[in-house]
Amino acid sequence: MSLGTRIKELRTQKRLKQSELAEIVGLNSYVQIGRYEIGKAKPAADMLSKLAKALDTTTDYLVNDDVNDASVAAQLTDRELLRQFKEVELFSPEDKHLVKTFIDAFITKRHIQEYVK
Repeated sequence: MSLGTRIKELRTQKRLKQSELAEIVGLNSYVQIGRYEIGKAKPAADMLSKLAKALDTTTDYLVNDDVNDASVAAQLTDRELLRQFKEVELFSPEDKHLVKTFIDAFITKRHIQEYVK
């Protein structure tokens, strides 16, 4: 997957228009976001960093062709959990926050239980 495809995919997952992403990263026009997405232009390092931050990802994910589901799957062996995480990625920001809160609460509970033992 190309840099442009990743930018577009993450932007649409966050339900952002090109103009909204352009505003977040400090561009005067959405046209440049379109150029990035279709591969007509490559963002400079500082812009790449801003895009990664705005899209809640890393610059490494945006630029590396070898980062894919297989590398995630290699780290996350529970396929059902991987499928669930992919589903959650499509949720609204509010729903994602709620899911993260539940997970965080469960992890905290487990840590307390282990500490008490």
